[in-house]
Amino acid sequence: MNDMTRSHGGTLLDPAPGRTGKTTTSNRLAPGKLPRGLQLAGPVLLVVLWEAAARLGYLSPHTLAAPSTAIATGFEMFADGTLLPHLAASAGRAYAGLFLGVLAGVVLALASGLSMTGEALIDGLVQIKRAIPTLALIPLVILWLGIGEAMKIFIIFTAVLVPVYVNTHAALRGIDIGHVELARTLGLTRSEFIRSVALPGALPGFFVSLRLAVTLCWTSLVVLELINTQTGIGYLMNRARDWGQTDIIVVGILIYAVLGLLSDAAVRMVEARALSYRRSIGS
Repeated sequence: MNDMTRSHGGTLLDPAPGRTGKTTTSNRLAPGKLPRGLQLAGPVLLVVLWEAAARLGYLSPHTLAAPSTAIATGFEMFADGTLLPHLAASAGRAYAGLFLGVLAGVVLALASGLSMTGEALIDGLVQIKRAIPTLALIPLVILWLGIGEAMKIFIIFTAVLVPVYVNTHAALRGIDIGHVELARTLGLTRSEFIRSVALPGALPGFFVSLRLAVTLCWTSLVVLELINTQTGIGYLMNRARDWGQTDIIVVGILIYAVLGLLSDAAVRMVEARALSYRRSIGS
């Protein structure tokens, strides 16, 4: 028995070389939680390399202004009152379209994900919209709504609606059938099932869609503010292009980047609180 229970100098019950009962850095299968602030390591490194290339003469200011130059220009525009009205106009358009798109996407996802009739009537239409580029709708929407604020908000609304619907619908349809059987066994009504099982089960997919939506509302706005607009960050960038002011263009790019990062961070913070009960990779 001793010969059979020993192999390569150890017992059969011994862990394989390099494996212990405790998780070590060398054999960790999944990444741990990233320390706070390290999510910005990539962007910070990019800005440092960009600044270095500009200072060493590899980047001409007529091609791309240095980050330090753009930041100084941004402070000047903020101080003289040029920047804030355009920022407020852009934020109003972006967040109005975001709110409407998220609201409509969730309602449609619930109607389609929890009803055969809803899926038959809604899902195909949303999938068709998903196949059509949002910006391809601009000429038609201009004919419907003109070239004012309503057109811009509507385009952002359509861009946001699709990812919210798709991810929330997929999360609803991905709920474990065992939970449905348990709810039936407990005698839950349909409203109780939706409130206690369906909505909590759809939250992970919803938050994924919300992170996509807060980015899409700004990326759509960039193009929309080039269309007969006298206010907005996109308008400032378009006007700066005509005058070759790359520092103002970079100011606009940095504003979009910062707003995108802050919006994403806000969603992730709410997600961490709402889904604090989950144990997952990186948590």
